[in-house]
Amino acid sequence: MPATLEVESTLTDRYQTTVPETVRRALRLGKRDRIHYTIRPGGEVVLTRAEVSDGDDPVLSQFLGFLARDIATHPERLQAVDAGLVQRLHSLVGGTDVDLDATLSADDE
Repeated sequence: MPATLEVESTLTDRYQTTVPETVRRALRLGKRDRIHYTIRPGGEVVLTRAEVSDGDDPVLSQFLGFLARDIATHPERLQAVDAGLVQRLHSLVGGTDVDLDATLSADDE
């Protein structure tokens, strides 16, 4: 199991702090990068690098970030998809061709 590193920083009178170098390196942070805070019910705060790129759906990005953090934190919760569900889905859409690169029609947008 990898070692856990712990570092501290101090709040200024204006509630500002410098992100310690070890944290900046671990999160690959550079000047003007954004930081994301996840506050858990027990008071624990998880600091991550905010990954936002132009054109991303902000709601989908937050949901995918939530999933990634949850999987990383609780891998024991992952479950295989039930074979019966896979068969049911296949019976509903099996044989349907979908071109993921095709332009959507005006009705679909």
